[in-house]
Amino acid sequence: MSIRRNRVLSAAVLGCVTLVGAVGCSTGQESSSGPVAKVDGKVSLTYLQKQGDQEYFVGEAAGAKAKAAELGIDLKVVNLGNDANKTVSEVQSAIARKSNGLIVVVPDPAVGPQVVQTAKDAGVALLTSDDQICATGPAPASCGKGDLVARVGFSGEQMGGEVGKRAAAEFKKAGWSAADTRIISAWKQDVTVCGDRIKGAKAAFAAAGGADVKNIDVATDNTPTGAQDKTAATLTANPGVKHWVVWGCNDENVQGSVTALQNAGVSPDDIDGVGLGAYLACKDWTSGKPSGMKAALFINGKDVGALAVQTMVDKLKNGKDFPVEAFAPTTMVDASTWQSTGMTCS
Repeated sequence: MSIRRNRVLSAAVLGCVTLVGAVGCSTGQESSSGPVAKVDGKVSLTYLQKQGDQEYFVGEAAGAKAKAAELGIDLKVVNLGNDANKTVSEVQSAIARKSNGLIVVVPDPAVGPQVVQTAKDAGVALLTSDDQICATGPAPASCGKGDLVARVGFSGEQMGGEVGKRAAAEFKKAGWSAADTRIISAWKQDVTVCGDRIKGAKAAFAAAGGADVKNIDVATDNTPTGAQDKTAATLTANPGVKHWVVWGCNDENVQGSVTALQNAGVSPDDIDGVGLGAYLACKDWTSGKPSGMKAALFINGKDVGALAVQTMVDKLKNGKDFPVEAFAPTTMVDASTWQSTGMTCS
C-alpha cells in the first residue's frame, strides 16, 4: 500500500470522499485508466487479489462482498496468488465477462502498464487497492503523480510511523542500550507501499530517541518463511547482538523474523517485535506462550474491501471522480488490548 502525502483528512474536509476512514482528495481528473462511461443498469465488478488466501485479503474480500450485497451489485473475487501473468489473463477474462469496473491488488507492480492499457482499451474503470501501480512503468516509486492509478488502502508512511513509535516505546521500556541492539527491517523491496512503511518506521523510531540503534535491512518475499530464512542468515552475520527490534511490511515479516530469533535462542524478552496487520500477532498472544511480538498495528481488510467497492460504484453510477488515494483507519493493539477492539483472530 506508495503514499506521497502522509496525511489523514477528517470527514469534515470539503472536496474529499469520506466512507470508512480518512481519504485523499480528488484531483477532478480522469483516472489514468482513461474515460469511463456511467452505468445506468446493474453494476458488475471484479476484485482481483494477490495472495487471496492470506487472512488480510480474506477479510478484504469479505468486506467487498458485504458492501456489494448492500449496494445490490454483482461482484466476482479472483485469487491471483503470486502469479503476475495470471493478473493480465484474469483482467482480460473480467473484461470478457462485461465487468464495468476492476479493482486490483497486483502480485507484481511490473504488470501495471499492461493492466492499465488493457482496461483503458476496453473502457473499463480501474482502481487499485493496497498496492500502487503505474500506467507508464513497472516501478510506482519512480512514476509521475498523474500516471499513478487511484488507490484505496492505508497510508504507508503513517502506518510505519505508528509501528516505529511503538517500537521505540518498547525499546525505552526495556532499558536496552543502542550498542548491543539492532533493528531488523524486513520487507519485499520492490513493493512501493512496503518501502513507505519501512521509511515511516525508521523515521518515527529515530525521532523518538532510537537514532543510535543500527538498522539491518532484510530483503524478503513478504512471507513468514521467507522472512524467517533471511533473518536466520542475518543472525549468523551479526554475532554478539543481545537485543533485537523487529518491524516489517506486514505481520508475516515480523512473525518470520521473530521466529528465527527465538529458534536461535534469543529470549522473547530480548525481542521487540511490532507487527503490521495483527492477524498473526494475535495468534501468538492467544497461545499463552511468551512471544517477541510485543504489539501490532491492526489493519482491517474488511474496511478496505468495502471502501474500494463503494468508491468504484460512486464512479460508475454517479460519475464521482476517484480520489487519488483513500485511506482506512488503523489501531495499535497488544496482548492486553486486541480483543477490546472487536478484532477476530482465526
